[in-house]
Amino acid sequence: MKKRFLSVTLLVTLFVIQAVYAEDLVRKKSDHDGYEWLEKISIAPRHHNFQGTFVYYADGHIESSRIIHKVDEAGEHERIETLDGLTRIVYRTNDALKCYLPESKKVYIEERWFRKFFPDLLPQPIERIYENYTYEKSILERVAGYKSQVVKLVPRDNLRYGYKMWVDVDSGLLLKVAVVDKDTVIEQFAFAAVEIGQEIDDRLLNTSSLSVSDDWKTIKLSTFAFGDDEPVWRLGKLPAGFKKITEMKRNLVGKSGLIDHIVLSDELASVSVFIEPLDNEAASPLPGFYSSRGAINIYVRELENKKITAVGEVPLNTIKLIGDAVLLRP
Repeated sequence: MKKRFLSVTLLVTLFVIQAVYAEDLVRKKSDHDGYEWLEKISIAPRHHNFQGTFVYYADGHIESSRIIHKVDEAGEHERIETLDGLTRIVYRTNDALKCYLPESKKVYIEERWFRKFFPDLLPQPIERIYENYTYEKSILERVAGYKSQVVKLVPRDNLRYGYKMWVDVDSGLLLKVAVVDKDTVIEQFAFAAVEIGQEIDDRLLNTSSLSVSDDWKTIKLSTFAFGDDEPVWRLGKLPAGFKKITEMKRNLVGKSGLIDHIVLSDELASVSVFIEPLDNEAASPLPGFYSSRGAINIYVRELENKKITAVGEVPLNTIKLIGDAVLLRP
C-alpha cells in the first residue's frame, strides 16, 4: 500500500513537472515569436522603400497624408505631405527635418527630431517593451491589399495605452495601428494605399520642386542637449517604466527664447516636458489638465515662477505623475 501511494505521488509529481515544463515552452515560444514580429516592425522602415497614402483618425477628425520613403547608403529620406486642410510638407533625412508651410510662407528647420512618424513607431532595441507590455498574436487580415499579421501590445498596468498593430507579413512594415484604452480605440493610423519595395525617383524627395520665393521666412529651431552632468532639473519618482531619454534647451514655434525640454519614454509611449519662465504680461494657461486630439494629454503646473507643461501619449494619471516629478536641483 505504501509503495502504491509513493507511485501515485511520483506520477502526480511528474505530471505537474511536465505541465509546468510544457507551459514554460509555450510561453518561451510566444515570447520568441513576439520578439521576431516586433523586431520586424522596428527595422522595416530602415530596410524598405515605400510610398502611399495613410489616414489618421481621432475624435471624429480624419486627416490624410501622402508619404514617400527611401533608404540608401546615407540612411533614410522621407517626404510627408498633408492632403487635408492647410498644407504641411515635411522633408526628413535621418533626424534632420524641414517643414514647409506654403500658406504662411515659412520653413522650419530642426536638426534633431525625437518624435516618430507612422509607420516608424517602434524603437530599436525593443527589449524594454516587455517590461511594460505583454504581447499577443491574433489573426491574419488584409490591409491596403496586403496580408497582415495582427499583433497586440497590452499594458501591464493603467499607466499607458495599448496598441493593436497590423503588420505586412513579408516586409514587416506597419500598415495600420490603433491606440486603445482598454477596448476603446482613441486614435488610429492606417494606409489606404501603399507600394512596398519599389524604386523611388530621387526627384520626389528633392525640395527644389517647391516654389519657395525670397519672401519666405526660414526659422531654425535650435537644440542644445545637456550632458549627463549638466541637467538643470531633477526628476523625482517617475511612473513605472518611464525613463529620461534626453534633456536639452531649445526654441519652439511661438516662443521668443530658449526653453528647457525633457524627453521621457517607456520605449513606446513618449512624453515631453517643457519648462519656461512665467510671462506675467501674457495670458498663461491655468494649472490643470488640457485635452488634445487622440492619445495626447496635457498637464500644466507652476513651480518657482516657472510653467511646467507635460505633453504625451499617455493617460491623464500618468501625465500628471510625470509633470509633478519635475523638481529644481538643490
